[in-house]
Amino acid sequence: MDIRPILSALRRHKIAATLIVLEIALSCAILCNAVFLIRTRIQMMDRPSGLSETDVVRIQLNRNSTEQRTAAQAEADLVALRGLPGVKSAAAANTLPLTGLGRSLDVRMSPEQEPLFETAYYMGDEQLFDAMGLKLVAGRRFNADELVDWDELNAEDSRLGIPSAIMTKSMAERLFPGENPIGKTFYAWNDSPITVVGVVEHMAQAHGYNDPAVYDYSLLLPVKGGFPNYVIRVDAPARRADVLKAASDALWRVDPSRIILKQETAEEMRGGYYQQEREMAWLLVIVCIAMLAVTALGIVGLASFWVQQRTRQIGVRRALGATRAQILMYFQTENFLLASVGIALGMLMAYGLNQLLIGMYELPRLPLVYLPIGAISLWLLGQFAVLGPASRAAGISPASATRSL
Repeated sequence: MDIRPILSALRRHKIAATLIVLEIALSCAILCNAVFLIRTRIQMMDRPSGLSETDVVRIQLNRNSTEQRTAAQAEADLVALRGLPGVKSAAAANTLPLTGLGRSLDVRMSPEQEPLFETAYYMGDEQLFDAMGLKLVAGRRFNADELVDWDELNAEDSRLGIPSAIMTKSMAERLFPGENPIGKTFYAWNDSPITVVGVVEHMAQAHGYNDPAVYDYSLLLPVKGGFPNYVIRVDAPARRADVLKAASDALWRVDPSRIILKQETAEEMRGGYYQQEREMAWLLVIVCIAMLAVTALGIVGLASFWVQQRTRQIGVRRALGATRAQILMYFQTENFLLASVGIALGMLMAYGLNQLLIGMYELPRLPLVYLPIGAISLWLLGQFAVLGPASRAAGISPASATRSL
């Protein structure tokens, strides 16, 4: 098709053509970045926690009510919990993945070295590993003789060390690249070396989950104490609700004065942990839909206006032998040219917007693959949006066009 008549018509309607080009460009820039951000949020929410989330539940006590509790008192609770029907294992822990609450330790390879990075840590007895449902990839679980009492470890001027630790695979690769980490030592708690006895595939940090570089840097430490979280692994996912109720009742029987803050499954913990990311993803989806709808309406409105303005021109072309398909192709091509200019400008704007977001929010760089995704989406949107007005133009008869003179 000869596009010279199209370009001539667009030059006569510069303002309208410029507005639709800018609208498409803005939509392209926002769409590319929004789709990228949605994808990053989905990837974040899909990251493994290390927990066996289908059969793990948690009961959280009021932290103030646990300050004076000892490991012996926690053991009384655990005896009651482990004796319940449907409970495979139970342990007390200082915190858990997916809770958003936790502390960090500075990791060093020698006492005098500057810290290499921070790691999250989880404390519990020898059953905590099984209660969390962790996947061991090297080494072993804790032995009972490795357990340290939290009250003694946390005492003022205590020089007591932690003998062993289980760490994540990613953390082991960072500390001991290309080596077998089992039996190796590092420093994280005072100046006493900690020996690596096991490596697990995943164990997410309880906090700092927005940083993918350290998301999976965590330690499991053999420390028993009156911790505020009870993690319970059930023998079947269908029994989680029943076990939670029975466990709460059992804890109240042991100590009626205790305050239980939360009773939740690991899946519910994940839902709360990633609530902000989920809401942000849906907000971006709504923004994308609204932007595409506004762009489509703009294209429809402009094309309808041009059809009305060109009724005589269309009638003349029909009288000279132009077919309905040729009239339809004319408007489709015109829209394609406008969309192409807008998309080219929008790709530059998308890159610039991404640079701005990187500087303001430390977001990752926009992969180039998202640019053609935005381009194809807007090309298709433009062709579908102009189809209605173009079809009406193709339906104009030569006689009715002549009567409009």
